[in-house]
Parts: sequence; structure tokens; C-alpha cells
Amino acid sequence: MPQTLSSSVLRSQCARILEAAGSTPAEAAQVADNLVLANLSGHDSHGVGMLPRYVDAVAEGGLVPNAAVKINTDIGTLLALDGQHGYGQIVGVQAMELGIARAKQHGSCIFTLANAHHLGRIGHFAEMATAKGLVSMHFVNVLSRPVVAPWGGGDGRFGTNPCCIGIPLAGAEPFLLDFATSRVAQGKMRVAHNKGERVPDGYLIDERGAPTNDPGVVVVPQANGLFGALMTFGEHKGYGMAMACELLGGALTGGGTWHRPADTARTVLNGMLTILIDPAKLGTQESFAQEATAFVEWLRQSPPGAGFDQVQIAGEPERAARVARERDGIWLDDATWGEIVAAGTKVGVAVAAA
Repeated sequence: MPQTLSSSVLRSQCARILEAAGSTPAEAAQVADNLVLANLSGHDSHGVGMLPRYVDAVAEGGLVPNAAVKINTDIGTLLALDGQHGYGQIVGVQAMELGIARAKQHGSCIFTLANAHHLGRIGHFAEMATAKGLVSMHFVNVLSRPVVAPWGGGDGRFGTNPCCIGIPLAGAEPFLLDFATSRVAQGKMRVAHNKGERVPDGYLIDERGAPTNDPGVVVVPQANGLFGALMTFGEHKGYGMAMACELLGGALTGGGTWHRPADTARTVLNGMLTILIDPAKLGTQESFAQEATAFVEWLRQSPPGAGFDQVQIAGEPERAARVARERDGIWLDDATWGEIVAAGTKVGVAVAAA
């Protein structure tokens, strides 16, 4: 049956499963914290519903517990890093810590990260940067069964390839833009399918390339064994951004791009190009703070449009969701909770809601 769990209970249950799958207690706790934070932020697609896939990926050998980021190239403000198939929530943080330290030292840092297992919510890394006063830009590709169709195409050819931009704002919470280049995240279709929901027009095509409202076409094989595909946001514009993320996050990092038939592997590998800039060393800190604040205030003066209470900026809905879900608990549908219980069983852990 569906469950509503406190964040602390959910963290504990997930950490137990991750530890049983081979992680140290510290790694298990960090990954569990990251997954639950995604749920708290309203992004269930990147939350604890991913845990069963992680357990399967460890069993496959594509996800390596307790792996650490490896430095392949280091020329000060430019780093080439390898995640060595470790948990993205671990190696991604390690990569960001290296990049942030260099950006604070030199004023900027560009780094590539290849072969990280599922990095999760990319906004987490932008939050790390903005907390240190840095601007951050992230371009990410996905090596897994391709679930997004190219503009003008009729089947999946690449992943949801997210892009994220974080910008610190003086005296305020940061601007945090974090989006999949598909019209909607694959994980959100998993959640919708598990809930038995239909989705709006323009999100999906079925296994024959025809429009559909059934999220199951990208979650479970259809009658002919094929899958449908997600559509890119903004038609050809989102498609162009998705290509950029594949070329920058995949080809440039050395992690590789997707150009082979789909398989059933549960492993999800990401490559990420990250650019970090310290406004304090750029010489524009004062004007940057003033102009950014003025622009945000200008936006907020716009009268609310039909169906809206106010103008918001990227990052605000997630922060509001954290407050509400920390208070009210995190709701999990029956299918997602059942999959988590089954994942625990695979590694010898019995989980319960309380």
C-alpha cells in the first residue's frame, strides 16, 4: 500500500539497503541523504525510487560501491576526472569539491567528469557551488537505454541529458535552473506509470512513433518488445540543447556517447562538463550583485498572470517543497514502495514504513 514516511525514516531504510549492497556506512548515508533530498525537493524522479535500480546495477557490476574520483589531468584550472563507476552522489560531490577549491583559488575552474554512475539531481552540485559564492554551469549526458527521440525522429536515440545553471544572489537564495532536455524526466514517467496516471499531450510517442498519453511506453516493453520515447522540450531547440549535452558531457569528457542498440542493463552512467566562476575574482562582484538583485526585483513586480499567485525564479519551488515535505512526510506510491521493499529483500534487508 502507499506510504507516507518521514525523511529520517526513509534515509535510514535506504541507507540500510545501500550498506547491505556493499557501501560503507558513510557512503550509504551520503547516497541516502541525496536521494531523500531529491524527494523533499519535489523531484521524486531522482529520489528513493532509483534505489532498486542501484541495487540491480551493483549486482550487474556497472555500479561499484566505495569507488572514488580519479584525477587523469590536472593543469590547475582545468581538470579531467574519472568517476570509476562509483555512485554519482559520491564521485560527483568529490569532483565538485575539487573544482570549487580551484575556482576559489584561481577564479575559475573547468572540469570534466566521466564514468560516474547516475549523478542524480544535478541541482545538488549547483547548490554546492552557489553556497561558496560561485556561478556554475553543468552539461550532462546519459549512457543508458536511449529514451528521448531526436526532433523529427520516431524512436529513442539519447538520454534526458540535463543542463543546470546556478547563480548566487546577494542576500538571497540562489537562482538554480536544473532541467532535463526532454519535455519531462524519464523518472517522472516511471512515477506516473506507477501511479496509473496519464500524461499531457506532447510528452511521448509510442513504440510506433505515434503520439500517446501512456507513460508506460517508456517504462515497460510494449507488445513487440520495443519502447516508446520521450520528446524534447521546445521542439528543435530542446533537441539542439540535448545534442550539446551529449557532445560536451559525453564526447568531450571521454565518457563516450550513445550510438548502439538499446539493451536491458540497469546501469546508468553520466558524463558531466562543469564550468565554475568566482565573481569575486572577476572584478564585477559589486555590479554583479546590484544588477542581479535589480533584475530579480524587476521580475517580481510583474502582476501575476492567470492561474499564478506570483512570479517565481528557478529554485524557489524546490525550496518550498522541502519545507512542506519535511513537515508532512514523503508520499510513495504502492509500486515504488514495493520495489524498494523488493530491493531490500535482494540484499537481505527487511524494510518497513516505521
